[in-house]
Order: sequence, then C-alpha cells, then structure tokens
Amino acid sequence: MSRSLNKVMIIGNVGKDPEINYTGSGIPIAKMGVATTETWKDKDGLWQEHTDWHNIVAWRGLAETIHKIVHKGARIYIEGKLQNRMYEDRDGNKRYQTEVVADSIILLDSKDNKQDNRSSEARHSKANSADQDYSAPPVNSPEDDIPF
Repeated sequence: MSRSLNKVMIIGNVGKDPEINYTGSGIPIAKMGVATTETWKDKDGLWQEHTDWHNIVAWRGLAETIHKIVHKGARIYIEGKLQNRMYEDRDGNKRYQTEVVADSIILLDSKDNKQDNRSSEARHSKANSADQDYSAPPVNSPEDDIPF
C-alpha cells in the first residue's frame, strides 16, 4: 500500500467577505479568496512582487464559523487539502478549478480582544465539536475508477 499526503498551509489576506451557501440537504459551504504575496530582489536590486489567489472552501461548522468571524482584509492562517473539481459553465464548457478545502483556520490579526477571542474560537471550533464532521463530502472523479 502506498502512502500519500495532501496538506496545504496558507498565510494570506482575505480578498472579500466569505460567501455562504447551503446544499440541498442544508449543509453549509463557505467560499472565499485568499491572497499570498511573494517579494524578492531582482538582479538589479529592485524589489519585485507576485500575488497568487487561492480559492478556499469550508464545510459544515467551520463554514459557519468562517462566515461569522472572517472579513475582507483579515490576515488568516488556513490548513487543509488541495482538491481539483470539474464543472460545466452556463455554456456547457468543462471548467476545472483547484480549491483548498479548509480543515482549520486561525485569524492572525490582533487589533482588539474581540479579534483574539474570535481567533481562539476558530482555532478550537473543530476540536470542541467532535460530533460534527468537517470534511468535504466525497467527490466522484474519473480517478476513482483507477485501480492504483
């Protein structure tokens, strides 16, 4: 049996307030964009900068927590896994998207005590709710039929 690891850790800034939606069976899903920026000096000694945007998805209780406490501009630490998803757009074209499915978050801003309390709430939300499953529902993909 082979072993593998799918783990992502991101520290970045939230681009806009998270959106929350619900599946047909009432399961909450939160989505947000998080920017990470890399800076370096080029060969001429000038500072250069590159920003990547990451699509973040959270399910169930973590989705509700994110919707309550995370806002545009917040500095956030996210831990989760990468997931690739295929969907059809309105014109019937196949589109592919890579997302980070969040397992846990920590707010890194500490502007006031409220923010610190919110950070603590998000950090411990998974551990304190043992009866809730925060994992994403299974995704059926063509790879599911491959025997290796």
